[in-house]
Amino acid sequence: MTVIVLTNCPAGLRGFLTRWLLEISAGVFIGNPSARIRDVLWDEVQQYAGQGRALLAHTTNNEQGFTFRTHDHNWHPVDHEGLTLIRRPNAAAAPRSDSPKPGWSKASKRRRFGRA
Repeated sequence: MTVIVLTNCPAGLRGFLTRWLLEISAGVFIGNPSARIRDVLWDEVQQYAGQGRALLAHTTNNEQGFTFRTHDHNWHPVDHEGLTLIRRPNAAAAPRSDSPKPGWSKASKRRRFGRA
């Protein structure tokens, strides 16, 4: 079984994938092509994705029963003692939009952000 998920990719790429896979939702393709066809499809996805992101998941003979590949994705697969895990970006490093900027008065912070 093969699943390809596209985000913000050209419509032509989606049309190309419908030749081999079934689009079950917008940008989500599923099917059971051979390993050779799957690799050719993934090469085409990487080449024509443009600014978009792509994720490929397929069954394989390992302990998890599947593996996956990513293209221009913030979450990256990491091998950890034989298991493939996803490394997510650190949320603490990203600036929070709901926190007040320096220099705001205490009254303004209470009024805008509801803090006592």
